[in-house]
Order: sequence, then structure tokens, then C-alpha cells
Amino acid sequence: MNRIAIHLLTASALLLLSACATFGSPEETADVPSGGVEVAASHVDAAPLGADSDIDRTAEVTELPLADTAVAQVGGLTTQQYPDLFDRIRAGFQLGDPERHTVDVQAQWFARNPDYLERVFGRSALYLHHIVDEIERRGMPLEIALLPVVESAFEPFAYSGARASGLWQFIPGTGNRFGLEQNWWYDGRRDVLASTRAALDYLQFMHAEFDGDWLLAIAGYNCGEGCVARAVRANRNAGKPIDFWSLRLPSETRAYVPKLLAMKRLVAGPERYGLAFSPIANQPYFARVEAGSQIDLKLAAELAGLSHAELFELNPAFHRFATPPQGPHALLLPIENSDLFRQNVTQLTPDELMRVVHHVVESGDTLTSLATRYNTQPTVLRALNSLQADALPTGLDLRVPSGVTALPEKVARAAARVDNGSAGRARNSRRPSVHVVRRGESLWRIARKNNTDVNTLMRLNGMQPGQTLRAGTRIVVAASAASNTRTASAANSLGSVRYTVRLGDTLSAIARRHGVSVAQLVAWNGISARSTLRPGQKLSINPTQKR
Repeated sequence: MNRIAIHLLTASALLLLSACATFGSPEETADVPSGGVEVAASHVDAAPLGADSDIDRTAEVTELPLADTAVAQVGGLTTQQYPDLFDRIRAGFQLGDPERHTVDVQAQWFARNPDYLERVFGRSALYLHHIVDEIERRGMPLEIALLPVVESAFEPFAYSGARASGLWQFIPGTGNRFGLEQNWWYDGRRDVLASTRAALDYLQFMHAEFDGDWLLAIAGYNCGEGCVARAVRANRNAGKPIDFWSLRLPSETRAYVPKLLAMKRLVAGPERYGLAFSPIANQPYFARVEAGSQIDLKLAAELAGLSHAELFELNPAFHRFATPPQGPHALLLPIENSDLFRQNVTQLTPDELMRVVHHVVESGDTLTSLATRYNTQPTVLRALNSLQADALPTGLDLRVPSGVTALPEKVARAAARVDNGSAGRARNSRRPSVHVVRRGESLWRIARKNNTDVNTLMRLNGMQPGQTLRAGTRIVVAASAASNTRTASAANSLGSVRYTVRLGDTLSAIARRHGVSVAQLVAWNGISARSTLRPGQKLSINPTQKR
């Protein structure tokens, strides 16, 4: 029997599990219809058949009393009577289990990929209790708690070619529509609290629009409510049924709903598929703590007793070295670390919280020269001081960061997308290269012909290992120049390289080969010195940080 190992360890250990969980089979990506998938994490897992959401959706941060959730009544038991969160979710299922071939196919794929489920639910343990609380509070079906499996594989930094981002995969427009702020410092589409609220708001809106039909609401989450409304109207005018299974919808949407129902089926009865889910504790994992003012996130991690990467796993909406000047300044922290942070943060002044020094502008000073002098960037100085122009008047008291550190890789990639946004698209408008598959061609042959590799082709096209190529299919063989610029920019900002583990590799051998220590490899990758390396696994190596 395959066993899905999702062990709740201590808070730090579980966060490390989440940070490492993305290291798995080569270049796994989230399903998106565009085929061009960029993921700020090292990998995002994908289920088969179809695509994840290509629409906009998200909402602003709210003041939620996370530790004081009301006790709900589910199936004759209070939620507190379920020690295992999976049991609580099962008790709240409402959508039924239709006998459909498409659901069977999806369920079999999940069952054949227990490692995928292990990684997904390993990540989910950080966020799932909060999501379940919110869904129960609204009286919605708890199948919806599994929707991030389909959308993002519970990777909060997941990013699709359609520019969808976060656990719930909002694109910018729908994010704005549901109140999710997106700026140089912060992206509410990745905010765990805000995006969950926005996703549930959107689903409830569509549930009402489609006369209480949850399957239509879920379909609308994938292709948009207008797409579903047009299909409903066409069937109604033709005298046909207007349930999900009868509508003419995009192929990715026809696969999307079955994918969620298949995941529900596995969670409802894992033993039918030779699986067993280890329990997730039915208790809050994190608390929301106010820092009070803008705070350097590396310092925040130290004040809470966490690593830099661990802090960003719970606070993925921030993609700079600090919280935004105007907020939000609240952080999600493991409950067992929250009191330590509260005690420490009150001992520091606002300047100490930001690790800034003051520089009085002299004649001849420019943003570029000062950025070079203080080992930072002009954009950071501009944002930190709310400057509207690059001209610096003599005598200006300029705040300069003194403790800026390199961001974790997935965070740096998110920041690079913002930095290379509209200007980058204007400079790099070249379209991706597309290849039309011919009869008898394989991914290996296409990759060789286009000077790339199979893993890259799979990543660019959201493909699964072993997926059959059909003659006439159009596949992306090279990303757009803008995508390449973003990736290069992120890599350069980190000063790091990516190493693919080979058969027989050990941490000590890799460390010797690159002139670094095992301790550094462990720290850069959020793994243990006892971790088992797997061929194809990706490791970050930072030669500029050897000492």
C-alpha cells in the first residue's frame, strides 16, 4: 500500500518540509492552458488533463481573529471533535460522487502518483486549517478546500503563463476586481488570508449567479462566469439541459471540475486506491501578528526564530526585503513562534526594525552612486524614501538600508516579474517559438532540434511525464524574450546557480565540487544534512556567498 506521508512535526520542521517539498521529479509545473508556465518555486506539481485557472481573482488583507474561530457543527459533531483535519473535511463534503469516466481518469492519475500527493499535502498543512475554517464559516462545500490542489498544488509562489499567481491562481484583473492590491512591494494574490477570502467571495458570487449550482460556479472559476453563462444560455435556447456535464465548455474546464471531484474521491476513500493519508492536526497552524511599522523581513525572521525562507512560506505576498512603507505590516507566524516575535519586536525602534542608516545628500550624489556605495539598488532607495523623481536635493535626509540580503529564489523571481513588467514587455515583445508536432516525433527529438531539453519543454507546455504527443499539436519550444529576461534577472540577483543531482551524488561530493560546505548547501536549500538526494532534484548553489 502506498502511504501518503504528511507528518505534522514541530512548527519549524513542518515549514522546512514545505520549503523543501517542491524538490521532486524534474520540472513539474502547474496546469495552465497557455502552456507557458513560470513557477517562482523550484517546481510546482501538475495533475493531468486540462488546465488550471486562466482568469483574474483576489482581495485585500483583512483583520481576522485567527485563533478565535467559532466552533461549527458538522455531521452531528463539532469541528473540534475531529482531531484529523481530513476527517473534518470529509464530513463537510456536499457535491456527491458522479460516475463519470473523466473523474475516473483523473482519480487513477492521482492514485498512480503518491509522491505528488505527498508533496502537495505536505505544503497544504500550513494553510489548510485556515481555508477549512473560512469555508465552514460561509457554509460552503468543503470540497472547495481541495481546489488549491488543482490550482497551484498548494504552492503559494506558483505563477502561470496566463499571469495567474498564488494558492488560488488569480490573474491581475480579477485580483483587482476582488480588492487584491498589487504593487512594487506586495502582491495580494499571494496573500494567504486575502486570496482565500477573495476566492471564496468569487465562488459564492457565481454560486448565486448560477442558481445554486456549485459545479457551474467551480467551472466559472476556471474559465470565467461569462464563459459559463454563454454555455448555459446556448443550451437553454436549444432546449438542452444546463448542468455542467451537458454544457459545451473549453476542454480545460471540462477537465477542471472532474479533477476536483477526483481529488475529493481520493480524500473520501483513499483505501479504495491503495492510499492512506497521514493525519493533519485539526488546529490552527499560524497566528497573525502586527509588527506595528515597516519591518525588514530578514530581521522579522530572526525575531521570530525562523529562517528567511520559512517566513516567506507563510507570507508569500511580500516580494521585497521589507513590508511596504504604508503596510500591511502584519505577518503570519507559526503559533509557537508568535509570542517570541511579539516580545522582540517591541524592543526596537522603527529605524532598527528596518535596519536603515541615514545619509544626508551632498552635492553630486545620485541614486545610482548611493546605491553602489551602500550595496543596494536605486529602485530600493526610491521606494524606501517615496521619491517621485531621481533628482536628490542637497541636504535631503535619505534612509538607506544597511542590512539588505539576497531574497530566497522564489521570492526573487516574483520580484523580477514586477521589475520587468510593462517596460520588460515593451522591450521584449518577441513571441514564444512554437513547433507543430509531426507524426512520429518525440519530445526528445524536438528538444534536440531546438537546442533545449525535455524537462524545459514539459515545463513550458504544462506536460506530464509519458504524455503522448499528437501530430499537429502546437507546442512552445522557447519562452518569450521577456520570460528569459525575468529568469536571468532573478538568477543574477541571487548570484546563484542551479545544480541537477545525478545518480550517486552526495551532499559532501557536490559541496567539494563547487568549493562550498555541506552546511551552506543545507542552508541555501532548506534541507537537512541527512536528506536523501534523488536524481533530477535541483539544488541552489551560491558561489558568491561562499564566505
